[in-house]
Amino acid sequence: MTGTLTDVLDAQRDDERRRAVRALLRNPMLTPRDAAYALVRKHSGYLAQWFTREAGWSLHTDPGVARLRKIPGDLADGSRAASVKGGGARARQPFSRRRYVLACLALAALERAEAQVTLGWLVDRVMAFAADEEITRAGITFAMEDRDERGDLVAVAQLLLSLGVLVKVAGDEQAFVNRSGDALYDVDRRVLAVLLATRRGPSMVAAPGHGERLAAVTEDLIPDTEDGRNRAIRHAIARRLLDDPVLYYTDLTAQQRAYLDMQRGPLLKRLTEATGFLAEIRAEGIALIDPTREATDFGMPEEGTEGHATLLLAEYLSERMRQGEETVTVAAAERRMTGLIAEHKGHWRKNVRDPGAERDLTEHALNRLASLGLVRLAGDEVTPLPVLARFGYLEPTIIGKKDPR
Repeated sequence: MTGTLTDVLDAQRDDERRRAVRALLRNPMLTPRDAAYALVRKHSGYLAQWFTREAGWSLHTDPGVARLRKIPGDLADGSRAASVKGGGARARQPFSRRRYVLACLALAALERAEAQVTLGWLVDRVMAFAADEEITRAGITFAMEDRDERGDLVAVAQLLLSLGVLVKVAGDEQAFVNRSGDALYDVDRRVLAVLLATRRGPSMVAAPGHGERLAAVTEDLIPDTEDGRNRAIRHAIARRLLDDPVLYYTDLTAQQRAYLDMQRGPLLKRLTEATGFLAEIRAEGIALIDPTREATDFGMPEEGTEGHATLLLAEYLSERMRQGEETVTVAAAERRMTGLIAEHKGHWRKNVRDPGAERDLTEHALNRLASLGLVRLAGDEVTPLPVLARFGYLEPTIIGKKDPR
């Protein structure tokens, strides 16, 4: 009887830990307002050790916040930019370089802020910081004179609200956009203090280029030993498996591929046991599938006009790939989307009939497919990737009943 109870408690503990791992993979910033926060706090010791050992990611927990400092496996991957929910179509667009600069300036302003701030105050401070000659020399200016610029600042505020840096007290952001009101926020300094996920402070980096600076602030200090180099390779692979939709072998270095060939079994066993994911291994690469969808930020297929349009465009691109086309132009994808709108407009929302709607739907679909590792975007070219083939369809084979005679 004792053994049975112990087994039940152990199974319950392991299940809780897997749920906590999945929660942090989907949302690496949790506060007491999040349902999974208590679970992460309960198992924080185990989680900190596991993430450090398997991926080289550190976990900070305190009574006000849990922060997993995830370093991406591929620093050049810009397919999963931040976005906000709600608002109009423009507000929901993935964050551009402009919005990211605004976000950084807003965080700098909040470091010097009182316990409460208004959106108007935040705008004034951001504009003051934006006057720095280094920013203007980079071609970025903020006058906040038109609706779109105010909308960008509102999108930044909404992102900080979703992260827990800001907590709304009163007011409305849309009123600020319309110049008819303002919004009041509390500043959560616990969250603000741990938001930056870097190894080095950006102000301590002297590298000139964006790529070099990004690599410098996230660089791991690796002992110059065989064990240190192998650990760095293992962490790089684990980060791709845990954080990316799919790991393609062609994206690995020769050293990483050799390590994975030798250690694939033990590595996948450790990752799947701790997460509850299922490993799908194919000739082109590996994907860890989450059957619970608890760690899934982008799904496919999804409901709604955008979800249906994305699925149908994926089918079109898969067919082009099956016919031997290595790339498809964005213009060709837009033409296909025009045909899809004509075919499905009776079931899709009304504004898909507006001029230029095919461009917005195509852009959304391609960005979603890129974020899922199904295509690669480069300028005006779309490169379908192997996993996209699962969204292709063959003509049905109908087997009739046998003639009773």
